[in-house]
Amino acid sequence: MADEITGTLKEAHIESPDDVVDPWNVVSNSEKGVDYEKLIKKFGSSKIDDELLSRFEKVTGKPVHHYLRRGIFFSHRDMHTILNLYENGKPFYLYTGRGPSSSSMHLGHLIPFTLCKWLQDVFNVPLVIQLTDDEKCLWKDITAEEAHRLAYENAKDIIAIGFDLEKTFIFSDIDYIGNSSDFYKNIIKIQKCVTYNQVKGIFGFDDSTVIGKIAFPAIQATPCFSTSFPSIFGTNKLPCLIPCAIDQDPYFRMTRDVAPRLGFSKPALLHSIFFPALQGAKTKMSASDANSTIYMSDTAKQIKNKVNKHAFSGGQTTIEEHRKLGGNCEIDISYQYLKFFLEDDEKLKKIGKDYTSGNLLTGELKKLLIETITPVITNHQQRRAQVTDEVLKQFMTPRKLNYDFK
Repeated sequence: MADEITGTLKEAHIESPDDVVDPWNVVSNSEKGVDYEKLIKKFGSSKIDDELLSRFEKVTGKPVHHYLRRGIFFSHRDMHTILNLYENGKPFYLYTGRGPSSSSMHLGHLIPFTLCKWLQDVFNVPLVIQLTDDEKCLWKDITAEEAHRLAYENAKDIIAIGFDLEKTFIFSDIDYIGNSSDFYKNIIKIQKCVTYNQVKGIFGFDDSTVIGKIAFPAIQATPCFSTSFPSIFGTNKLPCLIPCAIDQDPYFRMTRDVAPRLGFSKPALLHSIFFPALQGAKTKMSASDANSTIYMSDTAKQIKNKVNKHAFSGGQTTIEEHRKLGGNCEIDISYQYLKFFLEDDEKLKKIGKDYTSGNLLTGELKKLLIETITPVITNHQQRRAQVTDEVLKQFMTPRKLNYDFK
């Protein structure tokens, strides 16, 4: 592969007549959303193909998650290397993160964490979760104190997904960096390897960019290096696997260029597609528009109203036309959301067939979505209510994690 900084890494964002994609903006002019084939070519990653999925099942002895089967996670870097490690009984760990900008996570935020939970269970490996409250303070109009508070609220949502306390460490950057000289040392080592010209090319920074933003990429890169967590890994240099949305890939392409120079393995990645806004893949989910997505704190009534009133339809304008012409599953948000949350492949296939043929109406499809996601959210809320301050403290305390390898 070409040098990941001087080659494919020159642009973290794609600007074309179709798409704009960078770590902070995702905009598509197509009703179908972002062209992921273009992203794979532009970013220089590899498509998750049938060969990889078959190997995954052979090595783990378990069927792959429906996110992988359905192409929700569609791209990867070095996943074969991770499978080799597991096959040979060698250790690695998982790393993902969340930038806390609201007190409640939404459905789309569940995606990388849900796969992380599954990977943690399948591989029996430790997981570190970075809450980038420092980043949100720098990029959003919120104070460091507010970003820190939101990090703890989001941690409760993350814990409610069901992570194993004995294998999971969640940390706030604002808390952890100031108390871990090892983490900070690795930040400095990374910063020393990347020039200002390189981060300008990677992230689009300019002369008016505040220095906190320029310094931040090294902070997001640092959890890729296991020595950043001496309480978990000691001085051992373990490889890591990062499930994330593909807009975060530029951070880790930078990291993959730096890692060998610092004596670490390049981090491996699994990339997910973007979770579309209720109003359609061309629009953007926004914290200022509560109707652009479904929050994990929404009531059953709010869920029903949002889906019925705001979920973009791929159906026809009249029942007669719909019966005759059928609906378009590729742009219908209710169907797209079902791809994420309805686990039954045969049922999803039948729904798609019926909607495309016109046998299933838009209102009926929306009803199926409401019936599918309402229990997901209400069950999540019940689990979140059980996350006490003591439980939160346990997850966020640096400690030795309990994990074993073959």
